[in-house]
Amino acid sequence: MADVIIVLIVIILLGLALKGSIKHFKGEGPCCGGGSGSSKKAKTKFLDGPVIGRKTLKISGMHCEHCANTVTNALNGLDGITAKVNLKDNSAEVSYDREIDLADLKNAVKNAGYEVTSIS
Repeated sequence: MADVIIVLIVIILLGLALKGSIKHFKGEGPCCGGGSGSSKKAKTKFLDGPVIGRKTLKISGMHCEHCANTVTNALNGLDGITAKVNLKDNSAEVSYDREIDLADLKNAVKNAGYEVTSIS
C-alpha cells in the first residue's frame, strides 16, 4: 500500500514539472526573470534623427517575455539604435539613425546572455 502511495506522489510531481516546463518553453510561464511570471518591461526608445537603415538579428536562447525584454533593453542601450524583438521568430529588428558597428550589436546581445546567430 505504501508503494502505491509513493508511486502516485511521484506521478503527480512529474505531471506538475512537465506542465511547468511546457509553459516555460512556450514563453508563458516564469523564466529567468524570477518566479512571478512578470518581467521588467522593455523601455520604448525613439531615435534622434531619421532612420537610415534596418538590420534583422536572429537570436538564440530566448524563451520568454523576460528574455525578449532583456534583449530589447540591451540593444536600446546603444546610441542611435532602437530595437523591436519578436519572441516567436527569435529575432530583433534594429533601426538606426547613424552608421553602426555590427560587432556592437552582437556584443550587446552577448552581454545580455544570448547569441546572435545571423544578421541580415
